[in-house]
Amino acid sequence: MIYFTADNHFGHENIIRFCNRPWNTAEEMDEAMIALWNERVRSNDTVFILGDLCFRAKDAENILSRLKGKKRLLIGNHDGSWMKKVDLGKYFESVDHLLETSDGQHGMTLCHYPLLSWNHPKRAYMIYGHIHTDTTLDFWSLIRVRNRMLNAGADLNGYRPVTFEELVANNERFKAEHP
Repeated sequence: MIYFTADNHFGHENIIRFCNRPWNTAEEMDEAMIALWNERVRSNDTVFILGDLCFRAKDAENILSRLKGKKRLLIGNHDGSWMKKVDLGKYFESVDHLLETSDGQHGMTLCHYPLLSWNHPKRAYMIYGHIHTDTTLDFWSLIRVRNRMLNAGADLNGYRPVTFEELVANNERFKAEHP
């Protein structure tokens, strides 16, 4: 199975307030999101992480060692500091800034940042993170009307990795609710 997630922000106390997450502390959030991740993901599953996996985490390696699956990281703007302290090859199948790939049925361009133009936009998907659920951005009106732009952010997808089909359904619902 293939899953997608972004903007988990493990270890980031302030993200709870910034994004109105349903936890009181970073430790509580981390444990809940690790449990949600591991309820779905099995060791042979692939998880595409579209950036900002950790931010200010005291022990990113402890978190990484507990997350199941074959992890493929697309680097986000908050990933730099923890990445310097971890043997990335031990935890990730790949680490990229941008990746063009396929799940066998859908062409996909994966990047932490939402791109308004990507290769084959009429038949491939742009899967991104970075914006959480912020609809006040001046380019939201452009993203909202593009059904091939899919936000993999944890805040929009139940704080757990989701399948492609779930990603599509969650984005359709979110876009309909946020004109």
